[in-house]
Parts: sequence; structure tokens; C-alpha cells
Amino acid sequence: MLEAGIKGQHTIIVEKENTAAVMKSGTLAVFATPAMIALIEETAWKSVADELEEGCVTVGTSLNVKHLAASPVGMKVTCNTTLVEVDKRRLVFSVEVEDETGKVGEGTHERFIVQAEKFQNKADAKLNR
Repeated sequence: MLEAGIKGQHTIIVEKENTAAVMKSGTLAVFATPAMIALIEETAWKSVADELEEGCVTVGTSLNVKHLAASPVGMKVTCNTTLVEVDKRRLVFSVEVEDETGKVGEGTHERFIVQAEKFQNKADAKLNR
């Protein structure tokens, strides 16, 4: 059962592939904001996946995050999420991202619980319009 307090954590190493220069969000060889967003989403959905009813998944619907500092290639970046609110199908996470020197990101992330097959079918139906 989903209840506030569920925590998630995921660590990656900054590589060339997730830099601002490669992801086209800037020109520098530092951890890209889009890569940080992907790390936040992955950490959040994985933290609650085992608690969902069969056939359900979560989808991201809102992010309010600040990217506070740059992380160079080769540095470890860790995302910590905490489920702070459960409102029926709506889940709100507090998020914090840090590298080996301290905090580099923070904010909130919202996800909704959906029936996977129904959701995918509805999205795929857009191709037939």
C-alpha cells in the first residue's frame, strides 16, 4: 500500500552521454539538467513500483526543480526521493540531488498512477487520427 514516507535512491556517474553539450541543453561538459530530470523520474517511479496494483504504473506529470550546481564528467550523482503526499492516484515526491561535493538539485515531482495498458492504448490511438 502506498503511504507517505517511501524513499528512493539512485546513483549514476556523469558520462559524456549525459552532459549538457551532448544533450543539447548547453555547451559544457557537465551533468545536463535533462539528465538530472531523468534521474529524478527514474528514482521516483522505481521507489513505488513494487507497491502498485498489478497492471499499474506511474507517469510523470509535473516537476518543479532547481539545478543548483554543476557536476563534471566522472563524478557520482545521487538522487534521493521521498513520497510526501498520496492523494488517490496522485503522488508527490520531495527530491534532492547531490554529487560528491554536496547538493546540486532540489524540488518536487508529481506522478499519477495509471493502468498501463489503457494508458498506452490511448496514446497509441493518436496515430490513427
